[in-house]
Amino acid sequence: MARYKDAVCRLCRREGTKLFLKGDRCFSAKCGVERRGYPPGQHGQGRARFSDYGVQLREKQKVKRMYGLLEKQFASTMQRATRMKGRAGENLLALLERRLDNVVFRMGFATSRAEARQLLRHGHFLVNGRVASIPSITVREGAVISVREKSRKVTRIAGALDALEGRSVPGWLEIDKDNFTGKVKALPSREDITMPIQEQLIVELYSR
Repeated sequence: MARYKDAVCRLCRREGTKLFLKGDRCFSAKCGVERRGYPPGQHGQGRARFSDYGVQLREKQKVKRMYGLLEKQFASTMQRATRMKGRAGENLLALLERRLDNVVFRMGFATSRAEARQLLRHGHFLVNGRVASIPSITVREGAVISVREKSRKVTRIAGALDALEGRSVPGWLEIDKDNFTGKVKALPSREDITMPIQEQLIVELYSR
């Protein structure tokens, strides 16, 4: 597959912001952006000049890497957002937030989206009582996500829930740590997405 398999901290440094790809490391002093806040490579500390297209491309790359999508997946999500009612940029972010792997991560069952995808593929989670192993599923309002009974002792899931104290769960989700369940209370709005994203730049890029 065309998955990126090198050091993910380089991606955060390239985009100049934390993409939260490394789990707990992103919240510690070992974070690559905190230690070396400039792009990777021989000329990383030089002055970067971008055209309008370059600025739009960097914003798209940042969001794509943040949610862990391939180019074709991201483009198809953008097409779907464009066909929906409302603003295409906000629709795009809402669709990305509603991906099952992102919801599992946001609820605190995993320390990163990459870890959430792996746990999902191994069949550790249920959606409305049925096993769900496809990370790209778009969850609906009222959906209940839970950890399978036999998976509740998995070290990575238990460790992620223990580390949840240092993170906040978005208002459109609720989590019951004791019962290993979470619920989608409402669909995410633009105000629920606090990451520094300029979605209009992405819309302009795909409108060229």
